[in-house]
Amino acid sequence: MPTRLFQPEGTRLPTSLINEWRKIPAAVVADLLRGTGHVDATIRPLRRFGTKSWLVGSAITARCEGADYGAVHHAIDVAEAGDVVVVDAGGHSDAAMIGELLSGSARRKGIAGVVVDGAVRDAGMLSEWADFAIFSRWVTPRGPSSMERGSVNETISFGGVPVSPFDLIVGDDDGLVIVPRGRAEELLTPALARVKAEVEWEAVLATGRSTIEVFNVPKAENAQ
Repeated sequence: MPTRLFQPEGTRLPTSLINEWRKIPAAVVADLLRGTGHVDATIRPLRRFGTKSWLVGSAITARCEGADYGAVHHAIDVAEAGDVVVVDAGGHSDAAMIGELLSGSARRKGIAGVVVDGAVRDAGMLSEWADFAIFSRWVTPRGPSSMERGSVNETISFGGVPVSPFDLIVGDDDGLVIVPRGRAEELLTPALARVKAEVEWEAVLATGRSTIEVFNVPKAENAQ
C-alpha cells in the first residue's frame, strides 16, 4: 500500500502565537498540562540547547511501518518552514528513519526539526547543526529498507502522547511536550505568568529566604 497523505483539519497556529511560545521552556508546559503532554523521557535531543533557545513549531505527523520510511519523505515534502516533523516509528531501534541526507533537505526548507520515536543515524553531523533540532529514542547505523508505506498527517501516538497535525511541539534539554492545537492560545497566558513567577521566585530565594517560606510548604510534624 502506498504512503497515504491525509488533509489536516484546521490550519497552522499563527506565527505570532508560536513566537510567544518560544519564551516558555518544556518544564513549564509539562506542569501546565499536569502530566498529560510530556513524551517518554527516553526520547532525547542529539545536542544540548542550553538556556537561550529550544524547538518550537507546528507538528506534521508521519507514521512509519517497520523499516519503511516513505512517510518521512512525504512529511518533509508537505511541511513548511518552522514546522516540526513528528515521526511515529513505533519506538523501534533496528532501522534509522532519518539521517544526514533527509535532515539536510528538511533543514534547507527551513523546517525547525524532526523528532523520532525510533532511531536516527549520522548523529555526529546532525548534532552539529545549531539551526535544526533532532530528538530520537535511539541511534543506529542501519538505514531503512523501503519507502512505500505509512501515512502523513493523521493522529499518531508519539512517546505515549497523541499528536495531531498542527499541534504545538515544545522541546528543550528536559524533553518534548505536546500542546494540543486547540489549547495553545488558552494556555499561553498562564504559561507566560509561570515564567514570570519563576524569575521572581529565583530573585527572592537569592536573598536567602527558604523554599519552605517562599512556596508556602505545609509544616512538617516532629516524629515521635
